[in-house]
Amino acid sequence: MPAVGRMSVGAAIVAAASVLASGTAAWADFVPGGSGTGSETQVDGGQKGGEISATAGVVVFNRSGNGSGQGAGPVTAATNWSPPACYYAPKYTPEQLQKYLEPIWAAESTGYQWDAEQRKKYLDPEDSKKDFNKHKTGKGYWWDSYVTPGREGDPGALECDKPVFWVDENDDPPADIPQAITTEVLAQLAYAELRVPPTQVDLAPEGTTKVNLPTWAWLDGAEFNTVSVTASVPLLGIKATTTAEPVSVQIEPGTADAERYPGSGVCELRNDRIGEPYARGKADRIPPCGVKYLRSSGDGSYQLKATVTWKIHWTGTGVDGEQLLPDGTFGATQDVVVQEIQAVNR
Repeated sequence: MPAVGRMSVGAAIVAAASVLASGTAAWADFVPGGSGTGSETQVDGGQKGGEISATAGVVVFNRSGNGSGQGAGPVTAATNWSPPACYYAPKYTPEQLQKYLEPIWAAESTGYQWDAEQRKKYLDPEDSKKDFNKHKTGKGYWWDSYVTPGREGDPGALECDKPVFWVDENDDPPADIPQAITTEVLAQLAYAELRVPPTQVDLAPEGTTKVNLPTWAWLDGAEFNTVSVTASVPLLGIKATTTAEPVSVQIEPGTADAERYPGSGVCELRNDRIGEPYARGKADRIPPCGVKYLRSSGDGSYQLKATVTWKIHWTGTGVDGEQLLPDGTFGATQDVVVQEIQAVNR
């Protein structure tokens, strides 16, 4: 992680308080320098159940740019990729680490030999500098692993198995720890926090259509603006903003007895809109985005599925320009009743 752009510890804590005015007390419980031990990945939300802001360990999420409304949800990476299940970041001051470890040693639950080795590592009477690094108080932190919220049962969460390690303020973490928090890791964590609007396409005819009658489909660009989440570690003065932009929608009619427009079923974003609204005078035209059902749905309905593809990119501290992350998808189904055209006998 670049050692540039980091703020002083005092300024970082002030910044954290300004970001989470409604959750300052909880923040102090698990941020190094607070009153808690910081031994868990705790999560705290502010403003309507964490929809706007939340903390997870030392990471602060600002969700004010997220999609909202009933049916909004997370994107799924279009490739075999997922944000990290665990990462390393500052967790303890010297005093906090002592408060956390000594009760474990006193309980002797981890065995005499292990306890003795740990005591010598962190508290060696023959080496005054091994008093939990108290001589460096205010000049760095003990780093430890955090599990990404929601990934507690993921096998990947077990990959962060290195023992607690010290990092001086303004220094990079050891190079052999790839999961150490960086702006890129923050961008990936923000990816998991993205929530995009519900995918409900407008149809004409709406709800009920006819066999062999082209049904127009579209999404209003005004309802599908970009969404974003910012993840930051105020203690280190780093942040990343991950943004999702809609680029296309794929139409799946819900039956093989249908034709799609275009033939691929993928309708691209053009002029801030996906597809084109139906209007009088277009009855004889082929819709740029839509479907034509070739068979009645009988007494039931077809489940038309519309899946929006979102282009996802990020910017962050010390990074030039936009960086790409895997595209994400989010879809939903809706009922479409298809009836036979009634013939009139004269």
